[in-house]
Amino acid sequence: MTLADKVTASRLVLAPVFLVVYLFPRFSSLFMPTSPATTQTLPPSNSVWIVVLLWVLFVTAELTDMFDGLIARKRKEVSDFGKFFDPFADTLTHLTLFFCFVLDGLLPPLLYLVIIYREFSILFIRNLMLKKGTAMGARMGGKIKTVTYVAACALALLASSIQRLGSGSELYQIFATAASLVFAISAIIAVVSFFDYLFVYKRAVASTDSTIDK
Repeated sequence: MTLADKVTASRLVLAPVFLVVYLFPRFSSLFMPTSPATTQTLPPSNSVWIVVLLWVLFVTAELTDMFDGLIARKRKEVSDFGKFFDPFADTLTHLTLFFCFVLDGLLPPLLYLVIIYREFSILFIRNLMLKKGTAMGARMGGKIKTVTYVAACALALLASSIQRLGSGSELYQIFATAASLVFAISAIIAVVSFFDYLFVYKRAVASTDSTIDK
């Protein structure tokens, strides 16, 4: 693996760690004695470090997505493996974060299903392209989709942070609503970009068939 690939691989570690930290209050409640007066939230001191750690993990994961491409181009290590590995790591990371937000009601389950179907369909198309000897790189629609994914995650994590810190229900509702809206926009862009990738694949197939005919 190149240095860029190793940076990409770091997201495969950061994603499950984010999941565990995000769900830590739920895990800890299984082992802590409770009473009718016990609330479902962690003490403020615990909530603070969880919020800080979640943001560190989130920002680090998104930065690696930016740096791996820069490193690959600077070191001239752009490869077909990297073109497939990078979007795979992105998909795993974002689907993990989205799952957390579904549990907290920040992402509607139906939109999550739409996104899952889209992402796995794209991975399938990439596999088909690889069988034809071509690694499909990121398309503009896919890049825009990723930007909206990051924006939606940031808003949802901000809403979750506000809730964990008990900073006010009105402020939480504002960011939760904004996150849901951006998630909806993301799902629409994801579906539209899927057809763009599908068109590229069909064009590649037509081109291959034409070459064979000649």
